[in-house]
Amino acid sequence: MAKQIAYFPGCALEGSAREYDVSTRLVCQALGVELREVPDWVCCGASSTHGRGQEIALALPADALRKAGQMGLPLVSPCAMCYSRFKLASLELAHPEARARAEAALGQGIGELPPVLHLLQVLADITPRATVPIDIKVASYYGCLLVRPPAASFDDQENPTIMDRIAAGWGAQPVPWAFKTECCGAGMALARPDMVARLSRRILDQARRAGAEAVVVACPMCQANLDLYTGEKDIPVLYITQLIGLALGMSLRELLLDRHLISPLPLLRAKGVLAHG
Repeated sequence: MAKQIAYFPGCALEGSAREYDVSTRLVCQALGVELREVPDWVCCGASSTHGRGQEIALALPADALRKAGQMGLPLVSPCAMCYSRFKLASLELAHPEARARAEAALGQGIGELPPVLHLLQVLADITPRATVPIDIKVASYYGCLLVRPPAASFDDQENPTIMDRIAAGWGAQPVPWAFKTECCGAGMALARPDMVARLSRRILDQARRAGAEAVVVACPMCQANLDLYTGEKDIPVLYITQLIGLALGMSLRELLLDRHLISPLPLLRAKGVLAHG
């Protein structure tokens, strides 16, 4: 029987990061993981609700936790921001006062809280069975949020390795580098594009210096920032699920690889990864 998880795609994966959602669904289906989307889910609040008060910032993730709990399944999100909100909210809801506030805001009880996982944790438990050699040197970029703060972390906060292990298992060659968890500017792309450009280009420059031919990520905001600010020397920024999809023999069109600003097509063709469109 397929492993079942309560799947929370989140707002970004239904819009600007649709390729992350599509590749996640394709890869999970191929690997025997059944994604059961959380019914009638709403935005987790990400970072925008903190300025609107503690009640709404807690109630939004609590709603998804409540629904996943009713499904009797662990709540899994591919998005670093969504995962962080759910993990931190679940810890906060362990306190009776916080739970009472959230239940008052929702107008109903929350019930038993489900385990909260990031998609990387699910992928790390699956034995790779690649059909296409992926001989690409990759820099695994975690960003500043995925394994922080300590209360929400599932890996080493300074030198995480889970994505490196996944990529290596599917045939890629992770390179050692020092900018795995540096901030790309996060949600400041509109307010301070100059700052985001400087931080993102610094990260990509370090990836290139480390010998990487591509960067792999597990966060839609990180992908968007890095893809937009690659600078003079283009280096593709792929989602880890797209990398796995390639190793499974999926096509350019299936994985929506043509949606990236910096096309990975020249690299993939040079490496003999893409046999078909």
